[in-house]
Amino acid sequence: MSTDAPFPIRTGGCLCGAVRYEVRGRLRHVINCHCGQCRRTHGAFGPYSNVAKSHLALVEEKGLAWYRSSPRAKRGFCNTCGSSLFWSAGDTDTISISAGTLDQPTGLRTIGNIFVDDKGDFYNLHDDLPGFPAGSKGALDGDTS
Repeated sequence: MSTDAPFPIRTGGCLCGAVRYEVRGRLRHVINCHCGQCRRTHGAFGPYSNVAKSHLALVEEKGLAWYRSSPRAKRGFCNTCGSSLFWSAGDTDTISISAGTLDQPTGLRTIGNIFVDDKGDFYNLHDDLPGFPAGSKGALDGDTS
């Protein structure tokens, strides 16, 4: 018999509703990514959680489009309203979810900042969270970059 408690079903989606999803598994707490791609995608930094790909179910996907942003990664967005929803590295079994697209309450908290050497020059970090010049290489739970 498993002693693991079931995870609550969490829902989310884009601004217009053309993409809706359910998460049926453990969501990682949020890591703020300040890399150049996240800055351009979100306008500042990308606040991402992640989950096993097998635990993400698309409920409505008529607006979902994917953009190959690098040889390693692709980004999912709504082609109707432009909301940035996901990013995924093809060689992993997880998918990152833009935390702002989750319906509240999320039950999540922010645990760190990565790629702080690439952050925009128009803002400062004023938090006490761990920060890493590039990826945390596993120092932050669930971050393998």
